Amino acid sequence: MRFVQFYLGLPVAMVLLAAFAVPMYHRLKVYTAYEFLETRFGPGTRALTASLFLLQRGLSTGITLYAPALIVSVILGWNIHLTNIVIGSLVVLYTATGGTKAVSWTHVHQLLIALGGMAAALIIAIHAIPSDISFVEAMKVAGRMGRLNAIDFSFDLTTPYSFWAGLIGGCMLALSYFGCDQSQVQRYLTGETVEQSRLGLLFNGLIKVPMQFFILFVGAMVFVFYQFVAPPLFFNTAERAKIGASRYAEAYSRLEEQHRGEFVAKRDRVRQLVGAMRNGKRIDCRRGHHSAAPGAGRGGDDAEAGGGADPAERSARRQQRH
Repeated sequence: MRFVQFYLGLPVAMVLLAAFAVPMYHRLKVYTAYEFLETRFGPGTRALTASLFLLQRGLSTGITLYAPALIVSVILGWNIHLTNIVIGSLVVLYTATGGTKAVSWTHVHQLLIALGGMAAALIIAIHAIPSDISFVEAMKVAGRMGRLNAIDFSFDLTTPYSFWAGLIGGCMLALSYFGCDQSQVQRYLTGETVEQSRLGLLFNGLIKVPMQFFILFVGAMVFVFYQFVAPPLFFNTAERAKIGASRYAEAYSRLEEQHRGEFVAKRDRVRQLVGAMRNGKRIDCRRGHHSAAPGAGRGGDDAEAGGGADPAERSARRQQRH
């Protein structure tokens, strides 16, 4: 969840680009960011930066095509190479025939499909959690297991994601990406006026952080779902069937049995955590009304040690408190 901090600098970058970059690009009447570099530094700079962009974008596009092709080939059982060719050909076709307008509308449809799919995954995950586990308890489980730690204000340099790194580093990265990368610059250069281009950038800055938070929250709830519902040892059903028909079937079966046993043990520990949180609520409520509860003056350790609680429950309570 801390990855959401990566986008905290994005709104600041969008404001800066809307204030300075957009008017400059419109005033110079350029079609690419590299055309501006040519007017400023000469044709050699334009050729170098454009070549680096095409190389980088070509490599990233290969991954972008391969990822959905891999999923489609697994679900439908298609050949992965043929699936890559089909998806790549469709992208080239609608891009070449429809231009920027076709690309923009395709992205809108892709966004709606992605958000709809994540919303469906969230609803399914919440409803599939055992009925005795409430939504609030599911969120608390995610929080106790470190999946809802969204903001970190520490100055620890060993922490990969923090508020300050996201605000400063994220802002710098967004300035370079949305200000210089042609894949992004071309989007707001298609605006008929400066106001339209600015509106597009500012809307991007406003919606990106809550959208990313929603995406990560869906992931946290799916994580909780798999604490109570056993996941398969290997999600690729086609490859799993091949293993079942091979000489490794017996070894794979033993691994599945071990996997199920470890999952049951983990699920039991998670249920102990839920029980400890429920007991903690009742204890806190009693202490709120009875300030002289035993052990209250010593942090509650003696109170938790008594009362007939077993060692597993006491351990879960200590983990909950810390």
